[in-house]
Amino acid sequence: MYYVYILECSDRSLYVGCTNNLKKRIKQHGQSKWGAHYTKIRRPVLLKYREEFNTLIKARQRESEIKGWRREKKLNLIKIMNSEIP
Repeated sequence: MYYVYILECSDRSLYVGCTNNLKKRIKQHGQSKWGAHYTKIRRPVLLKYREEFNTLIKARQRESEIKGWRREKKLNLIKIMNSEIP
């Protein structure tokens, strides 16, 4: 399984990423030297959104699509997902 995710950083900026181990990657972003430089200097980070994919190709395509969006569209995606959680 592959995941596309959106993190909110301490400065309220959004980071979009892709991984095959979401729990490990979030921990890396938040605590270790292996997180992306962008998130290392903006800790702490919070997971705001995630999508699951069966293939890396589809996950990378979606990651690229979301990265191309403006902030407002990313926030709407997060809002929609959060409204669907019971």
